[in-house]
Amino acid sequence: MIQIPTTYLNDGTEIPMIGLGTATLNGFRGVNAIKSAINNGYRLLDTAYNYENEGAVGKGIKESSVSRKDLFITSKLPGRSHQRDRAIQTIQESLYRADLDYYDLYLIHWPNPKQDVYVEAWQALLDAKKWGLIRSVGVCNFLPEHLERLKKETGVLPSVNQIELHPYFNQAEQRKWHEENGVMTQSWSPLALANKLFEEPVIKKLADKYGRTAAQIVLRWHYQLNSISIPRSANPKRQLNNLEIFDFELEAGDVELINSLNKSDGRLNDLDPLKHEEF
Repeated sequence: MIQIPTTYLNDGTEIPMIGLGTATLNGFRGVNAIKSAINNGYRLLDTAYNYENEGAVGKGIKESSVSRKDLFITSKLPGRSHQRDRAIQTIQESLYRADLDYYDLYLIHWPNPKQDVYVEAWQALLDAKKWGLIRSVGVCNFLPEHLERLKKETGVLPSVNQIELHPYFNQAEQRKWHEENGVMTQSWSPLALANKLFEEPVIKKLADKYGRTAAQIVLRWHYQLNSISIPRSANPKRQLNNLEIFDFELEAGDVELINSLNKSDGRLNDLDPLKHEEF
């Protein structure tokens, strides 16, 4: 079994450095994908209320041979539930859907700044943590200005900020802010548009140099950026391959080669947190 390195968040919670993204893994296919991932060594599973698959994730956990206490399960609060009372009810509903007693990490999915209720949502997550429904609280897609406001108004920064991060959009400034302020970076869509990314000459050259798959090169790059990646796959072989990144190391110059793929307009779907509203 592959030993996945862990790190500690700013609240002392231990988290694996790679996990499984579960968006679109629904129903029977989702349950089988979750069981397969756990059997392959994954301990971090990332879902969301809006993925409508918390039930499949919970069922996969129940049908696996690994104890709940050895897993790290994340879910996310939708934008329509930012008001405090509704946020608390949604967190409870998330737990009921997955048939879990607690989440290891719960995130606000998007700041929705036009609605301007994300501080109230953040306070609800802090309350849910106090009551034992959540072990650690974080956010997704928050810019430094949003994070600074959380700190100013509640005195608490998130343990994690899950952001779009891949070679086409490497988020250097955002990652620097996280590092300076003790917030852990997590990468969603870590392999970007995989078919396109894996054909990049830089990635192909490095795959040949290290004798690895293109996906392993990119996921190792995330790890060396000190970001937790959550690649999604329902294929057992690819799930396993995605974990096999801890027995080699990219040279510093090769990390910079991958960084050179960054584009100013590199977001996949123009999902700018200053404008995008998710409900």
